[in-house]
Amino acid sequence: MNQSNHPKFTKNTTYLLIAIGLLLALVVYLMIDKKVVVVEKEKEIDEITLEKAILARDYSELALEYDSLQTNNSEINQHLDRERERVSQLLEEIKTMKSANAAQINQYKKELSSLRNVMRNFIVQIDSLNSRNQQLTQENKEVRQQYSQIQDSYSELSKEKETLVQKVEIAAKLETHGITAMGLNNRNKETNKAVRTDKIKVSFTLLKNVTAPVGEKQIFMRLQRPDGALLFHADEDRFAFEGSQINFSAAKTVEYGGENIDLAIIYDADEGELMAGKYDIDLFADGKQIGKAKFELK
Repeated sequence: MNQSNHPKFTKNTTYLLIAIGLLLALVVYLMIDKKVVVVEKEKEIDEITLEKAILARDYSELALEYDSLQTNNSEINQHLDRERERVSQLLEEIKTMKSANAAQINQYKKELSSLRNVMRNFIVQIDSLNSRNQQLTQENKEVRQQYSQIQDSYSELSKEKETLVQKVEIAAKLETHGITAMGLNNRNKETNKAVRTDKIKVSFTLLKNVTAPVGEKQIFMRLQRPDGALLFHADEDRFAFEGSQINFSAAKTVEYGGENIDLAIIYDADEGELMAGKYDIDLFADGKQIGKAKFELK
């Protein structure tokens, strides 16, 4: 009886041992896997902790660099104070942050880069307002030198641009030719007698200019009497010239296509407004004087 059961017992024991072995292997695998996860998590935490420490150091250095910037310009000082406060606020957030993730670290890095760019702009402004009054770190010196070179290049480009703009403006300026004037009576007949003149007609040619912008142009005319008085009807009849609003006697709007165009502008005189003597004619367009002439009424 006992002998017949022995093989069966041995077989069951073998299965049991195999099961126990597999279970132990699974336990060992799970322990190793868990340890790997824990190690990776600890590594991630260590990296974030290191990044956090580096950020705190960089923000502290940036705060010192901001503190080293000094100027007598009150407006810049106000901006500096706001940026110093921002750096201090972010530094305090980093120091008191109990837990952090990669996204937060990256956000603080972006803020740091932005604040550094702002600081560089302040350095350029301060250097342009006053001479250096303190010794910055070597890194700041290099930054100032780079910006100084850029500013010099920009200044040269600005001068070249200004010269070019002036040349273009001169080339694009409208010009007139053959300015003539005549008096007209109430029947629109020509007269050179002041007492018979009711209108003054000024004729001229607006010359061809391929550089000038085409389109609608407003031509303003100023007539000045022999006694120096300007002829005009309403005080609101004004146009811009050399930074001021000045009165005009009459105006005409034309469509300019870049080619010669013959024009005439007529001034309707008020009763008793005209006198004998030489009159000055001045023509303007695009804020510039484009022609002048004289004519005489007897």
